[in-house]
Amino acid sequence: MATPTGTQLARAIRQSLADLKKACAGIDEATASRAPEGRWSPKEVLSHLLGPEGDKLMVAFKRILAEDTPTIDVVPDDPFYSATRAKMSFAALLAEVEKKFEALAQFAASLTDEQLARKAHIPIFKEYPLGEYPALGDFIGGLGTFHVGFHIDHLGEITKALSGK
Repeated sequence: MATPTGTQLARAIRQSLADLKKACAGIDEATASRAPEGRWSPKEVLSHLLGPEGDKLMVAFKRILAEDTPTIDVVPDDPFYSATRAKMSFAALLAEVEKKFEALAQFAASLTDEQLARKAHIPIFKEYPLGEYPALGDFIGGLGTFHVGFHIDHLGEITKALSGK
């Protein structure tokens, strides 16, 4: 049953997604494949937001619902930029990101407060604000809002560097 918390989380994810689409609107295909020295290209940023190939993120979320404090491995700083994704257009990558985060919003909206409060053990998060034992709702919110927002800023920096402004 949908709860106000899940509904609010879904709304925040959808807003982040709208902000991402706006940030991507001015990026053409030629720019999307270029990267400033030592940085990711816009296509790599979108690939990173998609995460590893397959549905590993949803599998992790379902483990949190099914198991008591499962350990979840998260790989930060990997663009997950496969040969398949390199061949995709920027618009196609963005469409995949939209689909993934809409599914995340729908999932969040379907959860009860009890489910959103279930914990996971994510050792790599020990040094991050979420902490090593985040609640599922915080994990989803961090991924769907803070993480997307960080990469919106990242895209702005990249496109500014590429334009020379």
